[in-house]
Order: sequence, then C-alpha cells, then structure tokens
Amino acid sequence: MAGATALLEMPDGQPLRLHDWPLPQARGGVLLVHGLGEHAGRYGDLARWFNAHGYAARSYDQRGHGESPGPRGVLSHPDDLLADLAVVHADYARTLGAAPLLLGHSMGGLVALRAVLDERITPQALVLSSPALRSHASPGLRRLAATLARLAPNLRLRNGLDLERLSHDPLVVAAYRDDALCHDRVSPRLADFIFRAGAACIADADRLEVPALLLVAGEDALVDAAGSRDFSAAAARTKRLTTRYFAGLYHELFNEAEPGRGQVLMQLEDWLERLAA
Repeated sequence: MAGATALLEMPDGQPLRLHDWPLPQARGGVLLVHGLGEHAGRYGDLARWFNAHGYAARSYDQRGHGESPGPRGVLSHPDDLLADLAVVHADYARTLGAAPLLLGHSMGGLVALRAVLDERITPQALVLSSPALRSHASPGLRRLAATLARLAPNLRLRNGLDLERLSHDPLVVAAYRDDALCHDRVSPRLADFIFRAGAACIADADRLEVPALLLVAGEDALVDAAGSRDFSAAAARTKRLTTRYFAGLYHELFNEAEPGRGQVLMQLEDWLERLAA
C-alpha cells in the first residue's frame, strides 16, 4: 500500500483520496491514474518500481472509486474526471516544484490523454498503458449509453469487464476479485464520456505536444487495441509518440505474468532513459 494517504478536496467539494510513495531527493515525480472499477492502491508495485528508478510517485482514487466517497461509477458532470486530474496534477506539481510525469492506465489513460490534448495540464511526459480509446461495445450499446446519459445519467449498471482477461497471472485476477475497493459499476454518463472521449482523442491525435509512450496489449479483451493503433498512426506526424506493442499480453501490462511484465518495464525504463538524455 501507499506510504502515506491524504484527502484533497475538489472545487465542487468532492474529496479524493491521494496515495503517495515519496522519495527523498527524487529526480522527479510520476502521477498514476487508475482505470475503471479499480483504485490507486493497486499501483503500489509500480510506484515502488518508479521509486527504485529515482521518482517519487502519487496516485489518487478517482471519484466513484476506491476510498474517494460517493456512489460507485457515477459522475456529476461529463468532464468531472478531467477537472479532477487538472486539480490533482497542479497540486502534485506544487509539491514537487515541477510538473510530474503522467501515467494513465485504461480509463485512466483516456482521462490523462484527453486532459493533455485539451491543454488542461502539461505534464513532463505521458505514458499510456492500454488506454480506453476504443471499446468492444457495439454501436447499439454506445447509442444506448448516449440516450441514458440524458435520461438516467446516474443509473448504476454492471461494467461488464472480463476479469479473467486482466492478466495471465491468476493471483492478480483473484486479488482483484477479492478486493473490496474494486467494483463493477458504471453509469451511463461515465460510459458515454468514455465512448466520446476515446473517439475525440483519436481525432485529435495530431495535437499531441508532449513526449509520450503508448503501451499496447496485443490480446486486450477489455479495451479494443485498434483504438491505440489508430491513435498511434494519426499521432506519427507529431514525432512525439513512441509506441510499443506486446503480442499475447493481456490488459494489465504492469500486472502481467513474467516474462511479459519484465518486458513491459524494460521498454518503460529504456524510454525514460532516452527522455532524460
């Protein structure tokens, strides 16, 4: 678990749980943004990996998740997650004295990328792990989410995530199922945000202005990896994006069974070294 936790209040009064893995005399910091249904406490191993490579780390439980209070999977406004990230990022930058690296996984990758493309935040650099840029949901389900987002935006529905395909490591899957802070809920407003923001990110790929690393799981059953491939192709002209594909790996690249996890971390380490050069 995190070395320290605290609450940070958003402008609308919503408190978010912060998780910190501090490091004295760090070379910089990294802000980790978790995915749908999970929470920041699951990122302890990755945070400690960053500590070992000279970075302090912070994550936070997005609203509707983890130890942040409120109904699970529910938003008050469509851009709540983007506004929250902007506040958390600014607060961490003040703590560090410099902008952090930003790493987002799955829905967290979508939130991170959309916030960067909208110029809500300007991190030192951006890492995207299996970002939710496209869903396996049918066009009909996406239309239904848009309709319900207007009529019943806070209706709590099952998110339908295939937990067996999180990782090849059965202990990771079992730990997720047994984690009381993980949930399986999503509201129409949140689902519609995910669908719309993913398509918008691909359309706006040529606006990417920060160095970015895109990590793509070849056997991703939770998000459609074709969205990442399309984003990578569209962002190529910016010369800011490095993309790495991992054939055969499942959605949670940083929680994969070995040797897959080690291969992912090796690529991340190499990119960080090039970034610092």
